[in-house]
Amino acid sequence: MTTGIPVRHQAAFLDRDGVINIDHGYVHRWQDFHFAPGAVQAMRRLHEAGYALVVITNQSGIARGMYTEQDFQELTRQMSQHLLAQGVPLAGVFHCPHHPKGTQAEYTVDCSCRKPAPGLILQAIGQLGLEAARSLLIGDKLSDLEAARAAGVPKAYLVAGKVGEEDSSTDERCRPDGRFESLAHCVDTLLAQPGLNP
Repeated sequence: MTTGIPVRHQAAFLDRDGVINIDHGYVHRWQDFHFAPGAVQAMRRLHEAGYALVVITNQSGIARGMYTEQDFQELTRQMSQHLLAQGVPLAGVFHCPHHPKGTQAEYTVDCSCRKPAPGLILQAIGQLGLEAARSLLIGDKLSDLEAARAAGVPKAYLVAGKVGEEDSSTDERCRPDGRFESLAHCVDTLLAQPGLNP
């Protein structure tokens, strides 16, 4: 999904569950969607700093039959409208509905878009005219970081409760450029650094 809002060439690619919102597990209804503390303000600051905001999210619950593509699109619509009303326009939301062990035949595939594959990021770059080399990614899993590296995004940051995973990895693609307790903390730190405000 893209919004039609004109975008800048640099993007902040954001994972959804666990970064933008609290990950309750397979969130698919607006009434169960709760923004992480400070997330909306952090996204507004990224937008104001010149980054196009692009959500990149695995949604294997679709393949698992836990909710439908229509459920996801409706939640995305409500999330996007809420953010826009708060001065936070999304340039696009890109999702992978697949899982190789799903229960819904049309989505039970080994795809190129499920992170850690870079397909979602590459799709966003192509559709929105973004420059990977000027962009960054913020995720909560090592698979997010690996997808960023594979797509040519040079800076990737880890937030929330997954930081311990990094310590046991020897794969350079899984080494974050920084580890933070939340999206808000990450953005506060990044925007205080020279060169991240265009």
